[in-house]
Amino acid sequence: MPGDQVAGSWLQSMIIPYALIGLIFWFLVIKPSKDKERERQERLKSLQKNDEVITSAGIHGTVVLVKDKTAVVRVDDNVKIEFDKEAITHIVSAKG
Repeated sequence: MPGDQVAGSWLQSMIIPYALIGLIFWFLVIKPSKDKERERQERLKSLQKNDEVITSAGIHGTVVLVKDKTAVVRVDDNVKIEFDKEAITHIVSAKG
């Protein structure tokens, strides 16, 4: 019937632009975000003693001990703080 063709044509003309917008959104926003998070997780896995790091709180220090889920960071002479590995946002220099 002619009404079915009009409805089908209208549906197709609406789905294709939304699918293209979704595809563009995926490649511009979601994929780069996932790639960055994957790289960050790999860097945290390779965290070693004597690496200089910056935490999410902005604390600069040197890694003294690496555990499974935490890392002990020396922030000053005789001052060590244990951080969750997820709190380490940047590895400034890897000296290990």
